Amino acid sequence: MTSLQNDTFLRALMRQPTEYTPVWMMRQAGRYLPEYRESRKTAGSFMQLCQSPSFATEVTLQPLDRYPQLDAAILFSDILTVPDAMGLGLYFEEGEGPKFERTLQAEGDILKLEVPDMSKLQYVFDAVSSIRKALNGRVPLIGFSGSPWTLATYMVEGKGGTDFLNTKKMGYARPELLHRILDITAQTVIQYLNAQIAAGAQAVMIFDSWGGALSHDAYIEFSLNYMQKIVAGLTKTVDGKTVPSIVFTKGGGLWLEQQAAIGADALGLDWTVNLAQARQRVGDQVALQGNMDPAILLSAPAAIEKEVARILASYGHGHGHVFNLGHGITQWTPPEHAACMLETIRSLSPQYHL
Repeated sequence: MTSLQNDTFLRALMRQPTEYTPVWMMRQAGRYLPEYRESRKTAGSFMQLCQSPSFATEVTLQPLDRYPQLDAAILFSDILTVPDAMGLGLYFEEGEGPKFERTLQAEGDILKLEVPDMSKLQYVFDAVSSIRKALNGRVPLIGFSGSPWTLATYMVEGKGGTDFLNTKKMGYARPELLHRILDITAQTVIQYLNAQIAAGAQAVMIFDSWGGALSHDAYIEFSLNYMQKIVAGLTKTVDGKTVPSIVFTKGGGLWLEQQAAIGADALGLDWTVNLAQARQRVGDQVALQGNMDPAILLSAPAAIEKEVARILASYGHGHGHVFNLGHGITQWTPPEHAACMLETIRSLSPQYHL
């Protein structure tokens, strides 16, 4: 494999010295980019984009071609490829987001759940290999998965963005059934991420999009414990190089100390967290990634520049900070506003690395 021309992102995750604060954006290949919308139209649908290694490669590289300040690429895929491979029948309804043909609510269905054959996800691993080759060492490639808890909410509810009442009810009334779903899913995610690493991913991230919906004890039992199992099961080095891991719970600011103790290299933070306080709370256990409110990119360049300056100052001097949004970039973001953010980070952050 070609050696990396820019490893700033990986060094920041390992809390090693960097010349500036590296940056990438969650959902950086997405609908806010006209070139992405064009590719999606050509591909025919979101899933056809995901399942075609050539299209996945094309859209992964689009933001990098547009924004030279990006320090990482992230695999273009979806967290729901895993439940789809488990046989739940993923489909997308226009304007309504992802849904499943089958749900996991009946005990018999839950007991039949198995770790799927990874060959069902070969299109993802082929995309990783294709993207890594196309990057040719420009920047590192991030692989990812959803967390077991987040995937379980889709598998039980049959869709996203709900109040998770069926999943929570199962957790309280029949915890052994929810634990079975979570355990099988965690085993699957370990294999899935390790296969991405084997295919060329140089860092991996676990997205716990719905962990913040849980009570304190339920979060530890049903979300964090399973992310810890995954982190413990990950391939840690390839060819002598560390493959860092990032854990991100949206709405998870209450549990930073517990998250920092599970063995991941970095924690993603949403925009509700004070970065200076977060750094104080976790010490030098982990790097921190985040945490600008994506909505600010809808405002004006002056407001964006001011917020970038505030976030950089909040983290302060030293290493171990990866600048990112506190969640995915919204589809209504003007591309030039993302450019303003990226240029400001690159111009203002070196002073914190002297």
